[in-house]
Amino acid sequence: MTSFEDETVWMCAELIRIDTSNSGDGRGPGERAAAERVMEWLAAVGLTPLYLESAPRRGNVILRVPGRRPDLPALLVHGHLDVVPADPRDWRFPPLSGELVDGHVWGRGAVDMKHMDAMMVAVVRHMTRRGEAPRRDLVFAWLADEEMGGDHGARFLVDKHPGLFEGCAEAISEVGGYSVEVDPALRLYLVETAQKGLAWLRLAVEGRAGHGSLLHPDNAVTELATAVSRIGAHSWPRRLTPTTRRMMRDICDACGVPFDEDDLDATLGALGPVSRVIGASLSHVSNPTQFHAGYATNVVPAQAVAEVDGRFLPGLRDEFLATLDRLAGPRVSREHIDYEEAIEAPFDTPLVESMLAALRREDPAACVVPYCSSAGTDNRTFHRMGIHGYGFVPLQLPPEMDFGAMFHGVDERVPESALRFGARVLHRLLSTY
Repeated sequence: MTSFEDETVWMCAELIRIDTSNSGDGRGPGERAAAERVMEWLAAVGLTPLYLESAPRRGNVILRVPGRRPDLPALLVHGHLDVVPADPRDWRFPPLSGELVDGHVWGRGAVDMKHMDAMMVAVVRHMTRRGEAPRRDLVFAWLADEEMGGDHGARFLVDKHPGLFEGCAEAISEVGGYSVEVDPALRLYLVETAQKGLAWLRLAVEGRAGHGSLLHPDNAVTELATAVSRIGAHSWPRRLTPTTRRMMRDICDACGVPFDEDDLDATLGALGPVSRVIGASLSHVSNPTQFHAGYATNVVPAQAVAEVDGRFLPGLRDEFLATLDRLAGPRVSREHIDYEEAIEAPFDTPLVESMLAALRREDPAACVVPYCSSAGTDNRTFHRMGIHGYGFVPLQLPPEMDFGAMFHGVDERVPESALRFGARVLHRLLSTY
């Protein structure tokens, strides 16, 4: 019989081969095929998941597994089935091939996040075959549309079907839990307990249209281009929040590095490779991403529009937006394309203690520390229901592997050994917590 660790590997590869690319324009294949495959795997061991579509082909799968202690709060375990598009010309192997080469599973979604989707399926199948009931109710969710905000996935379910998550107090999902090796005797597993807020902004300037051959001091393109340049070039200062202060203190203690709160640059410099993982969590980010203006070379347009991807630290939204307005200038109008508040969850909890215990059964060198993600996940949506979300996909990685750089990157891949490790840790966590 195939072990559930091996099942995790081939399920991850098979999910990668199902195209669930999500470009946000509604023309993609959707998640239905992947959701149906997940349901087939669950039904094969006698489980009865629920399938819900928010729109044609936008599939979500929900499964509640009753626990031995219904009086305990339920735990939500969720992953998204969609992936960002990939250009095959840039890849060593085709991004939808799910190749197993050099001890890795290759393809779009290997990192973000079909590896966790596969772990979830393999673990619940393993528990079912063995007749294991978890200590508390577990709610598994394989979701649509996370890459474009979750309107067809988490947001749809929270708005239209909130009863599916009745009793859930905590959740685990992506962007955290993978190892960063300090030395062979110490591996940090960064558990995401906070996320920056999201502010996707549309900036616009209204000017006076006219012939390109004349003088135009009221040129909307010039005004907005100057504003966008200031925003893109702005160097945001590093700031500590409760999560990042604890993160820095714990990492410095584990690495034997002095923590100088007044000189974070020096502290990060002393941490070496670890600083690459945590650096973006210490400041706001404002990256211009699109610029639209004009329709002919010889016509000065009446309007110019730009878009900015803004991410702000927990508790500092007003400061962030005020600074952006100052950088943009008085002639630039601002509106939200999308907005999500920053979130933080407590770190000193029985759930985190159980994560550490499960990790140390497989890796005695494990040390868990809190982490603030610079990106957002569906945990933000579930936070609206009072569910504290944690990023925990347990993977023990080779020390040279820059795993974080492969999110939305090329040649996305995950070691087979890490998938097997993660399946064992996740099983231990879900069967004992």
